[in-house]
Amino acid sequence: MTKVLALLGSTGSIGRSTLDVVRRHGGRFRVAALAAGRNVELLKEQVRQFRPAFVSVETEEGACEMERFVSALDFPVEVGWGGEGALRAAVFEGVDMVVSAMVGAAGLVPTVAAIRAGRDIALANKETLVLGGPLVMEEARRAGARLLPVDSEHSAVYQSLRGHRREDVRRVILTASGGPFLATPVERLASVTPEQALAHPNWSMGRRITVDSATLMNKGLEVIEACRLFDLPPSMVAVRIHPQSVVHSMVEYVDGSVICQMSVPDMRGPIAYALSCPERVECGVEGVDFSSLTLEFREPDPRRSRCLELAYEAMESGGTMPAALNAADEVAVDAFLGGRIRFTDIAAVVEAVTSRHRPRSLRSMDDILWADEWARDEARAVVEGLCLDDGVGRSGASAL
Repeated sequence: MTKVLALLGSTGSIGRSTLDVVRRHGGRFRVAALAAGRNVELLKEQVRQFRPAFVSVETEEGACEMERFVSALDFPVEVGWGGEGALRAAVFEGVDMVVSAMVGAAGLVPTVAAIRAGRDIALANKETLVLGGPLVMEEARRAGARLLPVDSEHSAVYQSLRGHRREDVRRVILTASGGPFLATPVERLASVTPEQALAHPNWSMGRRITVDSATLMNKGLEVIEACRLFDLPPSMVAVRIHPQSVVHSMVEYVDGSVICQMSVPDMRGPIAYALSCPERVECGVEGVDFSSLTLEFREPDPRRSRCLELAYEAMESGGTMPAALNAADEVAVDAFLGGRIRFTDIAAVVEAVTSRHRPRSLRSMDDILWADEWARDEARAVVEGLCLDDGVGRSGASAL
């Protein structure tokens, strides 16, 4: 039976990998709706190949361009744009599973709408659980929707838990590559450039997640997501630096046994598993070469992992604090990529915002949206202060 998909974030790295998996199994999966950002040219190619019934882009201008394009096709395609377009893609009629791969907090509302519509979710947008936490999990329980993790770490945990009792778990261990600056002297981190931060040694990812990998904020957000997804306290989720990115995460049981999931670093693996679970399908990923394999694991360096610590603190605080943490990070990373603040200022911006935030209990989506907006305003003010302190901005940071 063909599984009908809606893909939110089709032109991003996860979206492109998802469509590669679909391409390999044309009879097994069909794409009914695509939602993209501003890359209209790539979306046109995706429409030609996968023939969705509905597409959405970020801007009205992009939608006008898509309207002109689809009018010349030999099959009908409806076009939407903005938040409403993404929302419509998420709940498009006849869809069985929504691949949630939009970047950042923008993915929360359409993902929750898909859950409420009873759709299964292949979840690559970690912000949905970082911000929404217990509200999202309760929505899923109420609607009977499955949340299948696409992040390689959470997919690894999900696979390592299957067939075992949750009460037998001692802890979950998430692995982190350490990013491009693992061997960079701490005193030189302030001068790294956006180009250097975007050069991840193992993975091909979007800009924000790549910078977050370098600061370990991405791992911090994954700790929060793991706590939500697997119903664990922060004390039961550990992080270990694993530069090879072959062991994607581990589950340690009360008898001392450790079960892990291993594969070469390629997102098509966890995507394919989420789409076909509990079955497995070929997805173009090569096997691990054990003849040359070396595995290293180490504790995170406290001098490099302030963002990770802030994420643990936010999870302990609960309520709207994780939403404030995420929003502040999005603003700080954007400022760094724009040359306005230093790499080491990212953690400083997040800490300044979270230290001022007085978390509210999560009673509704309005609480999440309030915290997100409040934290963005605070973060922008902190960034502006850092730029003024510098005098000329941060774009002239020297290379390593």
